[in-house]
Amino acid sequence: MQHLVEADMKEGFQKIKRMTVAMRLVHWVNVFSIIAAVITGLYIGHPYYQSFIADPAVDKYVMAWNRWVHFIGAILLDVTSVLVAYLYFFSRFEKPWKKVIPTGKNIQEFGAVVMNLITLNRVKNFDSSHSDSFNIVYFTIFHLLLAFMLFSGLQLYVHGLASGESSIGAWWPWMLHMATDWTVWLFGGNMGVRVAHHLTMWWIVAWVMFHVYYQVWRTIFWQEGDIAIVFGGTKFKKKEN
Repeated sequence: MQHLVEADMKEGFQKIKRMTVAMRLVHWVNVFSIIAAVITGLYIGHPYYQSFIADPAVDKYVMAWNRWVHFIGAILLDVTSVLVAYLYFFSRFEKPWKKVIPTGKNIQEFGAVVMNLITLNRVKNFDSSHSDSFNIVYFTIFHLLLAFMLFSGLQLYVHGLASGESSIGAWWPWMLHMATDWTVWLFGGNMGVRVAHHLTMWWIVAWVMFHVYYQVWRTIFWQEGDIAIVFGGTKFKKKEN
């Protein structure tokens, strides 16, 4: 459900609310968390820089700091993913799950958005003032990828707790093993989990690249200010004659 909030001063357009403050906050937390997780994750897998301080006593902590930043970035992504999962079904602003159900209307809208994209806006048979089924499905795929990164990442983390103990007790490694050991079976061992975690990162990077491209594309072709949604929460819709 979308909310028309006010008529814009510019003739022929009206301003439409598309993202709440909470949704925008989640978006930007995800942006910076992904950047931090990718940079540090690549370093953890294959160290590609050292500290600028020529002191071995300082240099040895570079990996430790990268692991810490990676862990914090992952935790933020996990927390926001839980919040998004809740809002996915129970948000009072909109109900994204309704757009994923393969009803005739959703399938038709999905196809119309794809046709609009590949024909460079020559065919536009859908209402662009709301979150369309193509975007909802695309974002659903993103959060499924993040969910896999959560389970595979925690498996790699608990693998390092070989003693079965942690600073907060043995219950923590036990719970992580219970939740994530299926990834070891699925990918044939810890190395397989590591490879899958790494490759999924590249899928997420590719997802982000297309997401940015598509938002710029929409802004240029639709001329409705879509790029401003993540900053002010609103866009514009051309009034129908």
